[in-house]
Amino acid sequence: MAVIIIIFALAVGITLLGLLLKILKGPIKLIWKLFLHAIMGFVFLFIFNFLAAFVDLSIPITWLNAVITGVLGVPGVILLLILQLI
Repeated sequence: MAVIIIIFALAVGITLLGLLLKILKGPIKLIWKLFLHAIMGFVFLFIFNFLAAFVDLSIPITWLNAVITGVLGVPGVILLLILQLI
């Protein structure tokens, strides 16, 4: 009888774990995508700052700037430049 209860508890646990992973799949995917875009934004800002040093322009490399650049791309860099020049 105890073996049946253990098997039943294990089946319920596995089912609940599967449901939890299915529910969290979307948000985890979104967070991972945002993280990858932020990394790409860091790289883009680094390259931009390297090339823009010749004309005395610079955008500080922060997490917020990296996310803006990673999500918006080139318009994000233009937005950051305009905000910095104001």
